[in-house]
Amino acid sequence: MLEHVPRGHLAAAALVSTGLIAALSITDDAKRPSVITQSTNIPGLEIQGIETQATPIAIPPVESIIQEVAAKPEKTVVITPEPVGPQWKEFTVQNGDNLSILFKRAGLNDRAIYELFSDAKEAKDLRHIRPGQKMSFLVEDGRLTGLKYIISELDSLTFERSSKGFSGKQITLKPDVKYAFRQGTIDSSLYMAGKRAGMPSPLTMEMANIFGWDIDFALDIQKGDSFKVMYEEQFLKGKKIGFGKVIAAEFTNGGKTFKAVRYTDKDGHSAYYTPDGRGMHKAFLRTPIEFARISSHFNLARKHPVLHIIRAHKGTDYAAARGTPIRATGNGKVSFAGRKGGYGNTVIIQHGQGIQTLYGHMNAFAKGMRSGARVSQGDVIGYVGSTGLASGPHLHYEFHVNGQVRNPVTVPLPKAIGIDKAELARFNETTRPLIAKLDQFKSNNRLAVAKNNSNDN
Repeated sequence: MLEHVPRGHLAAAALVSTGLIAALSITDDAKRPSVITQSTNIPGLEIQGIETQATPIAIPPVESIIQEVAAKPEKTVVITPEPVGPQWKEFTVQNGDNLSILFKRAGLNDRAIYELFSDAKEAKDLRHIRPGQKMSFLVEDGRLTGLKYIISELDSLTFERSSKGFSGKQITLKPDVKYAFRQGTIDSSLYMAGKRAGMPSPLTMEMANIFGWDIDFALDIQKGDSFKVMYEEQFLKGKKIGFGKVIAAEFTNGGKTFKAVRYTDKDGHSAYYTPDGRGMHKAFLRTPIEFARISSHFNLARKHPVLHIIRAHKGTDYAAARGTPIRATGNGKVSFAGRKGGYGNTVIIQHGQGIQTLYGHMNAFAKGMRSGARVSQGDVIGYVGSTGLASGPHLHYEFHVNGQVRNPVTVPLPKAIGIDKAELARFNETTRPLIAKLDQFKSNNRLAVAKNNSNDN
């Protein structure tokens, strides 16, 4: 009769039965009544030998217990899941992506882009998306209600829809900053020396820009030249996420040592200076291309490589790969941008004080390059090419003073403006500890890191 009872119920009933039997089998003889003997010493009252007989307990048969357990229905627990709201959809920007493509992946059309740009002025930064960045969308009932744009590990933009439309918010995290040191000796090029020293390539280029007014990195670099650099490394929650600016640097070229330190004045403007407060930033860069080589020097009696006749070479040629950026060597105004005979695509800049520079054989012009445009020193104005009378890709660079052509490599450049006397004490107080840190860095130290306690970055 028990074959239809579930095994779980049989086990439960067996346990109950076993427990009851164990509880009733405490005495030596279950058939004999239990006797409890008590005595008391309460004054005036003596009770001894009182026997109390335990009342027998009737144990129901095991079969009846099993049937009773089996008759009780099992309780079923029903878990109701929490309602799930809209979920963020995250996408990584790929090569060739634009906003329209990303919004389409999120199930949105161009109308959502229009609404976002109409409501939030911060949305204009979405035009500058780059591969590797991330964008997340929150979509409800086919409408965009939120957007997150991760620009970098420190910077992001968020947009939220309200009854009044979209509002944008820029979030910038402040990293912990430490100083890192690197040094190297040049065997073939500054770029390779920096790479061997473990320096990020952009910092090697920044160092070249810092010393670019005193050293021609296309002409002056020699085997055995050396450098030491102290720069910022950025950390977020203990993780290194990138690097900042060069704080102090030293470059030895041909036995002559140059030093530079970064200083932020009381108005918040940062620049590089010598340890005694003279500006590293001259009125003109010595070269318009980084890491190029001179393929033809200034020579008024040179034989032209294409025409094969004696024709004055009124500038300096810098050989570089096609498409290499060309930078304005000084602040000024574009007086010409277009095709100019044998020069090919050419830009001419007026700098004031009778100085004019010319950049020829460009492959293409930088965006916005036209007559009347204002440029600042270091701005990209075009790209290396071989237009006009050129035997290969290179930049032809000329330097004119009061209408007379001058050798760009040797022409004296105007001196830089230094620290004002009224701020010299503050400059010395801020920069001397930085120069001391750089000087303490010994050649046998591969890497030294020190906490940055300075607020002048």
